[in-house]
Amino acid sequence: MSTTRQLVRPPALRPGDTIGIVAPASNVNRADFEAGCASLRVAGYKLTYSDSIFDRDLYFAGSVARRARELEDMFTRDDVRAIICARGGYGSNHLLPELDLEKIKNNPKIFVGYSDITTLSTYLLDAVGLAAFHGPMVAKDWYHSDGVDLPSWQFAVSHPGGWDVPLNPGVKALIDGNAEGILYGGCLSILVASLGTPYEIKTDGTILFLEDIAAKPFQVDRMLMQLRLGGFLNDVRGLVFGQMLECSQSPNQDYTLEEVILRVVGDLGVPVAFGVRSGHVTSGNITLPLGVRASIRASSNGVSLKILEGAVS
Repeated sequence: MSTTRQLVRPPALRPGDTIGIVAPASNVNRADFEAGCASLRVAGYKLTYSDSIFDRDLYFAGSVARRARELEDMFTRDDVRAIICARGGYGSNHLLPELDLEKIKNNPKIFVGYSDITTLSTYLLDAVGLAAFHGPMVAKDWYHSDGVDLPSWQFAVSHPGGWDVPLNPGVKALIDGNAEGILYGGCLSILVASLGTPYEIKTDGTILFLEDIAAKPFQVDRMLMQLRLGGFLNDVRGLVFGQMLECSQSPNQDYTLEEVILRVVGDLGVPVAFGVRSGHVTSGNITLPLGVRASIRASSNGVSLKILEGAVS
């Protein structure tokens, strides 16, 4: 994604608007799904989804054709203002060759998800310039009473201007510095899985956000090295890591994940921050708009992440 690409900003989401829910990856637990829907309704939104969202084919939420058509239909429906994924898991990559990009390009909508949904978010951003939203999903975060960071949600999906990301306590600078670039990224393992395919990520000029869950430190090292050896860190302006839940070898390991990360990226000459609560998190999932200009300031005094332009119109 060139930093000069014209970003497609979907219309802002307002109270009373209708949100379409899709399941492009793994099959969905009905009880968790319904609890998440209840929370979204309390937040003031109307909801719509297909009964086929509960279909199951192996570990997927139904067939590739069902999942692709469901996503396209939500983009083309006039009554749907935003689209939120029920969950991640695995399977979004099967949809990539099946999607009609013209339908999506001609009907831009807010599209929210993380984990395996990173496949779709980066593809739609790179292929048609559609701003994406790395944020809470129905049967994962909206399902929990404290699962969603509401201030960042409101700013990301409803505010057409710039704003300061309300970072959680515990975010720290690993490498000091200031930088500006296009906020981009998502789940580290999914980003790396795109390499060598026609859907390869485009990281030049970005503040690259990376997060994951249950990846051992040597696996994080390996994935970061793959990005580095492939040239995908050559022109990043800054790196921001998520909470990286359960990313440990053992409870008594004599090194930290931060040390592992710095071994790979510490000499890139860019600011590096760690611990942003977005994606796989303990609670309060922060919504990050992707594709917009952002700035980062990292020092011993703390970290700030500012969104310099709105992701919605």
